[in-house]
Parts: sequence; C-alpha cells; structure tokens
Amino acid sequence: MQTNTTPPYSSLVAVGDSFTEGMSDLLPDGSYRGWADLLAGRMAARTPGFRYANLAVRGKLIGQIVEEQVDVAAAMGADVITLVGGLNDTLRPKCDMGRVKGLLTEAVERLAPSCKQLVLMRSPGRQGPVLERFRPRMEELFACIDELAERHGAAVVDLYGAPSLADPRLWDVDRLHLTPEGHRRVAEAVWQTLGHDPEDTEWHTPMPATLPPRWAARRVADVRFARQHLLPWIGRRLTGRSSGDGLPPKRPELLPYEGPA
Repeated sequence: MQTNTTPPYSSLVAVGDSFTEGMSDLLPDGSYRGWADLLAGRMAARTPGFRYANLAVRGKLIGQIVEEQVDVAAAMGADVITLVGGLNDTLRPKCDMGRVKGLLTEAVERLAPSCKQLVLMRSPGRQGPVLERFRPRMEELFACIDELAERHGAAVVDLYGAPSLADPRLWDVDRLHLTPEGHRRVAEAVWQTLGHDPEDTEWHTPMPATLPPRWAARRVADVRFARQHLLPWIGRRLTGRSSGDGLPPKRPELLPYEGPA
C-alpha cells in the first residue's frame, strides 16, 4: 500500500472569481460549495485545526482580484494559496492581454513569497463555439501562467488539458460554470498537485459516451440558455455591471474549517 508522505499543510487561502467561489455547485441553503471547499475539507481531515479562507467573488476581473484580494491573502500567511484569475478578462470583447498578464504577474510576485506553496491553474474550457472564439487569448494567458510558475516556484494544475473537463456534461446550464461533479474533479486535481495520494486516478479521463440529446431538446436548451444566462450577461457587459457587485468574499477570515459556511 502506498503511503502518503506529503507534509500536511495547516492552512489554505483561495483567491479568484466565480470558479473559485464554487458556482454552480449549489448547496440546499442556496450557497455554493465548489472545488476549494472540497479541497479544504480533505486537507482539514488530515490536519487538526486546519484553517481556510476563500476571498473569491463572482465576476471579478484580474485588476479587481489584485486590488481587493491579493494583499489580504498575502497578509494571512497561509501555507497554500490558490490563485485563479484573468479568464473573465479574456471573455470581454475588448481585452488588453498585455495589461492582464502584467496584473497577473503582479499578483504572483506578491503571493509567492507569502506562502509555502502557490498554486496556479490553466482553467478548463468547455467544448463549443465560445471556447474556439476565445482560445487564442486563453492560451496566451496560460503561457504566462506557466512562465510565472517556473520563475516563482508555483505549482500549475492543468485543467485545460484534461479531456474530461471539456465535456459539456460537466458544465452547468449557464455554460460558464462546472457542475458538482466538475468541481469534484478539480478538487482531486489540486489535491494530487499538492502531492497527496490520488483518490481518483481517472479524474482527467473522458466520461463514458452517451447518446447526444435530440435536435429539438438542444434547441429548447439553447433558447433557455439565451434567455436566462446569455442576455443578462450581455446586459451586464453593456452597462459595466458585474454579477459580483456588492457581494462580500465567500469566507473572508482564515478560520478553522468545519464544513460549508
């Protein structure tokens, strides 16, 4: 039997946007769980007194993450910090990739010295026309992440390269956020990246094939998606609003983790 010799980490701080907040892994009380909470639960089971903070807020751009979350996270002195940001920027019609990469560099330079292990991610991408349209920007962002990780000793979780996470069945009806099963797989990926023994060695492999939905069902889903998600998203872009406006961080303090808030 393989024995896990990875030294236990005593604290985790998660920094980012809706992906790290946990949308769309919905709990019965209406709050979101997500991969970061799942990861914290696993880490807490290994380390009594394990502490966890999640500063993520949905809709945040990389500039807002740097301004509102990075210094707060760095000051907490956690063992592990996860940073995922910049993807919301790449989905904007007008995106200055030079500025995005500069801000990401600033975030990494502040966070890396403040923790034992900084974790960065190549975010997953759902198969479809949206991914194809923005793929060049995403891959430019990921190349920057790889370079920063090498320079600052950060770990990189390659979710973009995982076939399973490109499967539309692991994405919610809004086509922007992962299902609970998708978040579970991300938590497993980060867990393994931190050096722990795998609980699921197949998290990255494609799901078993199923018959695709009929044409009529796809059209109904497309209309529902446009009405409930796409049009409101466009409206926020046109008016300069964000889904996270006025929302506080998910778990703003580094406290012992005993399950979802």
